[in-house]
Amino acid sequence: MKLKALTTAMILAALPTAGAFAAALDRSGQSISAFLQPGNYFEAGISVLDPDVSGKAKANGSSISDMGDDYYFPSAALKLQLTDHFSFGLIYDQPFGADATYSTSDPVLAADGSGLFHNGKESTKVEVKSQNISMIVGFQPNENFNIYGGGVYQTVKGNVQLRGLAYGGSTAFGGYNANISEDGAAGWLAGFAYQIPDIALKASLTYRSEIKHKTTIEESSIAPLGQNLGTVINLNNGLGETDITTPQSVNLDFQTGIMANTVAFANVRWVNWKDFAIRPYAFGVASKMAPGYPNGFDLVAYSDDQWSTNVGLGRKLNDQWAGNVSVGWDSGAGNPITTLGPTEGYWNLGLGVQYSPTPATFIAGGVKYFWLGDAKAQTGAQFGTSNYVADFSDNNAIAYGLKLGYRF
Repeated sequence: MKLKALTTAMILAALPTAGAFAAALDRSGQSISAFLQPGNYFEAGISVLDPDVSGKAKANGSSISDMGDDYYFPSAALKLQLTDHFSFGLIYDQPFGADATYSTSDPVLAADGSGLFHNGKESTKVEVKSQNISMIVGFQPNENFNIYGGGVYQTVKGNVQLRGLAYGGSTAFGGYNANISEDGAAGWLAGFAYQIPDIALKASLTYRSEIKHKTTIEESSIAPLGQNLGTVINLNNGLGETDITTPQSVNLDFQTGIMANTVAFANVRWVNWKDFAIRPYAFGVASKMAPGYPNGFDLVAYSDDQWSTNVGLGRKLNDQWAGNVSVGWDSGAGNPITTLGPTEGYWNLGLGVQYSPTPATFIAGGVKYFWLGDAKAQTGAQFGTSNYVADFSDNNAIAYGLKLGYRF
């Protein structure tokens, strides 16, 4: 069936836009496929996402224009087969992130020029960035099995600005700012893989631990939070130490040859978002002072875990060209969902192509179109209830990816 060489060629072509738009803050999909490639191997890639996320205010049905910002994220991996039984790998990715900005040109809802997500001059926006370096050691007792594990170093940072009537206007949380200083922390991963190279069969199961960060968040407010937030910030000099724990996850990957020059592939991913929350120090103290919230509330939290899957077919067309088609689904992380990311999962359709100018090199490109799930957007104060401030529906995104690879 000529599948032994196909196991590398086909699956790589599927990867450039994997995980580009997913539930909650999930972004890269945290694949370790590069580490499972045969021999010595290097790759570098970039994915770009262009979302279109708009909605309507619950109060009066006024339109909310596109709030999803374009973004890109790079990736790279190096895998070395040190001996017949031991391998070593480094994988760099940006697993979690958010980029969103509401417009100040949306129809106003108040006499002072304030809108649902803006105060007439400034709008609600969020930017979160993370970086991961995974260092993996694998043991291969024979041709079929690979047992691996290693450490992960992760950094996170971000900025959040809340504006508008959704957060209570200028006299409440609608003037809140948070600058999350970059913090680095360590975690781990472990897994095992099984393969039968002659039929291009490969299966792997990988667990990644949660990673606990303790970061300093500089908080401020353009107006007193019902006399509460301004007081808290003044007492704390505007700085508060906050715990942020990025979630644990599991990836299951599978591929197998189904006919000459053709493979089927599938991925299933679980991410533990329902245990994730961010509550900056001053924000948390002030939220407990808000009427009706003795326990306070979080800036961001999710009600459900994320499940996602991607399935497809890849085919080698000749010695230099290969292509694939894939279909993906993501459950989302709950609905209603935070106003800082108001979609509930997706369906997507992807196409990929790979060109190999030499047996040792390739360039792969891919494109995916996402049908984003409808969602009701709620503030942190509304979390755990059915209340919401806006409806987002009929939204979409398109992702592009490019990857270069070298086998040596």
